[in-house]
Amino acid sequence: MKAKKIISVILTGIVAASMLAGCGSSSRSQTDNTESSSQNEASSSSASETADATEDSENTETTESTDTSENTETPTPAETDDSSETAVADDTESTGKTLVVYYSATGTTEGVAQTIADTTGGDLFEIQPVEPYTDDDLDWTNDDSRVSREHDDESLRDVDLVSTSVDNWDSYDTVFIGYPIWWGIAAWPVDGFVEANDFTGKAVIPFCTAASSGIGDSGNLLEEMAGTGNWLEGKRLDRGISEDEVKDWISDLGISSVEN
Repeated sequence: MKAKKIISVILTGIVAASMLAGCGSSSRSQTDNTESSSQNEASSSSASETADATEDSENTETTESTDTSENTETPTPAETDDSSETAVADDTESTGKTLVVYYSATGTTEGVAQTIADTTGGDLFEIQPVEPYTDDDLDWTNDDSRVSREHDDESLRDVDLVSTSVDNWDSYDTVFIGYPIWWGIAAWPVDGFVEANDFTGKAVIPFCTAASSGIGDSGNLLEEMAGTGNWLEGKRLDRGISEDEVKDWISDLGISSVEN
């Protein structure tokens, strides 16, 4: 009987020892699992932080690169056109000289031409027939006078001139042409000069002198003969015209500067 009790106690002790051993193992396993989980979480957190840092670095570099690119961007054509237009505008400003061409039969047109030259600082060029007109030649009341015959027969109006060539012609960009009015048109000695020269690129301003007649179509007819040049509206000017009146006339024509 005592032997059974002893065996029972021993078995009970063995079972208890086995259970204690199993609990210890389970506890260590749980501890190990907990530590492993903590390590994994730490590793994951570290990886996440590394990725975030890398992304921030890349974003920062991209932003800096974009800013640098924007700051060094080449000016657009619209930004460079202004200086180009300014250069073009400067090139088109008047830099040429003024020439006052005239034919004067009695000295009246010569006096007006001189006033224009004095006012503008221009040079003078006189149209001179090889055979000058005398007072008798200019007697338009005489049907047999030179001007009367030339008026009646246009073939006689081809008047030989001493010269139609102007020194440094290309240096003039403004040309005044003056003449007396004969029978409502420009005195025909002027025709030979107009037909002989190229007025391309020049502003041409006709003016006339007459006792009562206006300039009429004389300027338009000369323009047709020339076929070149920018012909502006002409005007009849009186013998005693002043420099102030000439300046006002030039201003009305829209010529800002014609001084040499």
